[in-house]
Parts: sequence; C-alpha cells; structure tokens
Amino acid sequence: MGDVPRRFEVDKLISFSDDLVSFLKGEKYIDGLRQSLQQFKALRAQCDADHDDIRRSLQDVCNVLMADLFVITINTVLNNDINDLECQRVSVEERKKFLNKLEQDELRAEMKLSMYASVSNVIPYLDDQSKISGHIVERDKKVVEKFEFDPMKMNAFDTCNSIWKMINL
Repeated sequence: MGDVPRRFEVDKLISFSDDLVSFLKGEKYIDGLRQSLQQFKALRAQCDADHDDIRRSLQDVCNVLMADLFVITINTVLNNDINDLECQRVSVEERKKFLNKLEQDELRAEMKLSMYASVSNVIPYLDDQSKISGHIVERDKKVVEKFEFDPMKMNAFDTCNSIWKMINL
C-alpha cells in the first residue's frame, strides 16, 4: 500500500516536469529573455559611457588644478625674489646678507623645482617669460623630450592638457 502514494507523487512530478519543459520551449519565454538581455546590454553601455564622462571630467579638473598650482608656485618664487631685490639696502653688510639670502632662496627654489620635476618629470625653462617651454624627462626610458608653447596661440587650459598628454600622468 505504501507504493501507491509514492507512485502518485512520481506521476505528479513527471507531469510537472512536462509542463515546465513545454513552458521553456515556448517562444514567449525566449522572447522575454532576449528582451531582458537587450535591455541589460543597453543599460551597461549607458553606464560605461557615464563612467567615461565622469572620468574625463575628473581628469580635466585635476589638470586645471595642477596647472594653477604650478603657475602660482613659480610666480610666488619669482615675485619673492623681485620683492627681496627691491627691498635691499646698498651697504656692503646688507649686500652680504642679501647674497646669502638669495643663495638660500635659489637653493630653495632649486629644491622646489627638483621636487616638481621628480613628481611630474617636467623641467621648465624659466628664463624666457614670453613662452612656456622645458623638457620632459623619462629616466627609465632614458628619453628627453623638449616642449615649447606660445601663450599667445594657446590658452592655459590647452597648454596644460598638452603637457599632461606628453607626460602621460
């Protein structure tokens, strides 16, 4: 007698399996899956595009901030040197003090410039204020690349972007 209920459950299971197979073979189910897959692909493409836009925006902001910092630092060092020159007196002792201070300031400026060069691999030429020029040094590749930009032909933002592209940061 225990065999009859078990047989009934097996028949129920077989019937359920047949219904499931019929359902899975149906076009509506496959069309639904296809539509879900297409929607997933479209959503993924939009997410990738949004991610790329945000990444580019962040890189642009970073480039502008780094360019501003670089220009402000160089201008501060140059303005400090000019102000120091204007404020010095003519006496010999004061000249000695002034020369010592200039040497310290020059050493400090060289150390700052060395730090900036180590971080960005850019060594600027500060002699000619009418143009933005210098070298990009890649020590591991043993490569030195010269650059020169005319501020009259390019704005600061484009100049900064060009330098960033050259140093690949």
